[in-house]
Amino acid sequence: MILSFGMVVALLVLGAFGGFMAGLLGVGGGMVLVPFLTMLFTWQQMSGDIAVHAAIATSMSMIMFTSLSSMRAHHKKGAVLWPVVFSLVPGIILGGLLAGGVAFRFISMAWLALFFAVFVGYSGLNMLKNKKPKASRQLPGVAGRTAVGTGIGFISGLVGAGGGFLSVPFMVWCNVPIRNAVATSAALGFPIAVGNSIGYITSGIEKIGIQDGMLGYVYWPGLLVLITMSVLLAPVGAKCAHSWPVDRLKRIFALLLFSISAYMLYKSLTAFGII
Repeated sequence: MILSFGMVVALLVLGAFGGFMAGLLGVGGGMVLVPFLTMLFTWQQMSGDIAVHAAIATSMSMIMFTSLSSMRAHHKKGAVLWPVVFSLVPGIILGGLLAGGVAFRFISMAWLALFFAVFVGYSGLNMLKNKKPKASRQLPGVAGRTAVGTGIGFISGLVGAGGGFLSVPFMVWCNVPIRNAVATSAALGFPIAVGNSIGYITSGIEKIGIQDGMLGYVYWPGLLVLITMSVLLAPVGAKCAHSWPVDRLKRIFALLLFSISAYMLYKSLTAFGII
């Protein structure tokens, strides 16, 4: 498929939005971009059986590049909690490989989407209410972080997200300041994206073979356009994250979680055949 001018413009806008959100909130923008990418790929006459998978895989692959740009900006501010990153990474990679390479082809999204619509909505409500966690609550030990990382990597791979919608609320719940949670989540986006992207490529080659413009399930011409803007806007978002008031960051993150919750609820109801 040859990218039309309109397609290129739309992808540039989406890449800019995804990059800014990655820097601002430590999320890759994947879950927000997936519906639009699905629409664009369908518009480009990509097979309906492939379009959704390609949207999820391409969005996740974009996060590999966006997260590096965002992580670098946050690291300059000294906000990334590297011991937390290193302790979560093994589980994240394992979960990502399981999701992208195994479960992505077979799992039914209906109940999973419904559960996470409720979970993410509840997390957004707590963020909006600024509910304080117990003062004694801390991050779990190494075994606990490995388990949490596996869950984050697995779920992120199924929905095409960078994991920030899970890792940031989790860290805030464990009394990590939101700016550090956002910065650490930005760093976690890279291993999440790498693990899942490898899975998307290998499972895609096995399932659909070699197709024009496709590397497994990843639509690489679209990916190149997306990252052109996303890597430029990620540092801008990171700068805003360190200059805007904490309460504003929490409200924006809460609104993002509500949007994701609504999207996941829609996906669930659609999968169940209710709408």
